[in-house]
Amino acid sequence: MRVDIDIVLSDTPQNLTLDFRDLSTSMYLTDSYVNKSLEINETINDLVYSNQFEDDPIIVFFIILKCITMLFIILAAIFGNLLVIVSVMRHRKLRVITNYFVVSLALADMLVAIWAMCFNFSVEITNGQWLFGYFMCDVWNSLDVYFSSASILHLCCISVDRYYAIVQPLDYPLIMTTSKLGIMLAVVWCSPALVSFLPIFMGWYTTLEHLDFRKRHPKVCSFTVNRVYAVISSSVSFWIPGVIMLYMYYRIYVEADRQERMLYRSKVAALLLDKHLQINGISVGDVMRERQSIQMQPMASNKMKRERKAARTLGIIMSAFLACWLPFFLWYIITALCGESCPSPPPVVAAVFWVGYFNSALNPLIYAYFNRDFRAAFRKTLDSCCRSICGNFGRRYCHQMHRRDHHSNASSDIHMNNCIKSTSADVLRAHQPSCSRPEDINIGS
Repeated sequence: MRVDIDIVLSDTPQNLTLDFRDLSTSMYLTDSYVNKSLEINETINDLVYSNQFEDDPIIVFFIILKCITMLFIILAAIFGNLLVIVSVMRHRKLRVITNYFVVSLALADMLVAIWAMCFNFSVEITNGQWLFGYFMCDVWNSLDVYFSSASILHLCCISVDRYYAIVQPLDYPLIMTTSKLGIMLAVVWCSPALVSFLPIFMGWYTTLEHLDFRKRHPKVCSFTVNRVYAVISSSVSFWIPGVIMLYMYYRIYVEADRQERMLYRSKVAALLLDKHLQINGISVGDVMRERQSIQMQPMASNKMKRERKAARTLGIIMSAFLACWLPFFLWYIITALCGESCPSPPPVVAAVFWVGYFNSALNPLIYAYFNRDFRAAFRKTLDSCCRSICGNFGRRYCHQMHRRDHHSNASSDIHMNNCIKSTSADVLRAHQPSCSRPEDINIGS
């Protein structure tokens, strides 16, 4: 087998031909495209890439843009999901059964950012080089599969919870109890381990050739899977939950539409009945009772609007989920089934991975924008954090001024002590402190 590689040294293109006939006993060429490229260019990689980066500013620009984008996704996923958790903990109004699923989902998404994204980012900025050893490669792959699968299963549980809340509202308190909530969360957190830690550490997920390749190249950490594992893991992590979510949302939409039409018909019928009673001279008491029944309709209408809004939010979350994860799992299953006939360039692999990761950063934004309660809680939580930071800054400023003027005169000491006390009291009242203008403390009170 012969492989031709074009190498650009300065401005002179040269052609290098490598012959692998004599290396067939020590080299397996049945691995993925990424592994082949890394093994072939092992001795010339540094020279080629360093020359490329120095002479091509466009490549440098795209590398910087890629790093900034990845860092933005990581930080947005960490702080956005942390904001969800803190907001639910701080505001009692958000402590409902559905939001316990939301908090658990936020925790899973935050762990995706901390473990999966950060390790992947280190690989991208080192040009595919793994820096943490053979064992940590298995740990990273396991955590990546585990937390990503847990995040997807949480979305499935939220769709099931919304289904019972809208389709069977009277039976919902009996169906979705605290014990059932605990069982569902336990299943969601435990089941991904069956397709992540167990098969990866046991070596069931890949081929013998890839395991041998990894032993000979500990600085390469690629996730090459066999066909059986690809089908089972993708089904558990995406295809089955995705089908359940699609079915649940379809039933929710149909039921919400049916309830809205029934509500409209009952409202029209109540108005016609009221008019009929007035025309036929029915007693005023009967008319008042009928009018009271009519007045109950806006309450039912408001409830119906809330449920439809919840259903719409679920639909947006599900659409974002499919848009982010569908490209990855299509690539995942196609490349596993095709084998060598479907090579994947490293940029394509990185793109489908990070588009899937982006879903973990997108969920908090969806909740903040489409859920009024979450939006208000986020605003209060951020406002409280900002005031706390400003309060700490005010205290530090006062202490610095106190140390600076400590030896000047006694009146300065008295002033700074008063400033410290006023700032501490202002923090307790959650107002912004100001040492230079004491009158500002009383403005917002």
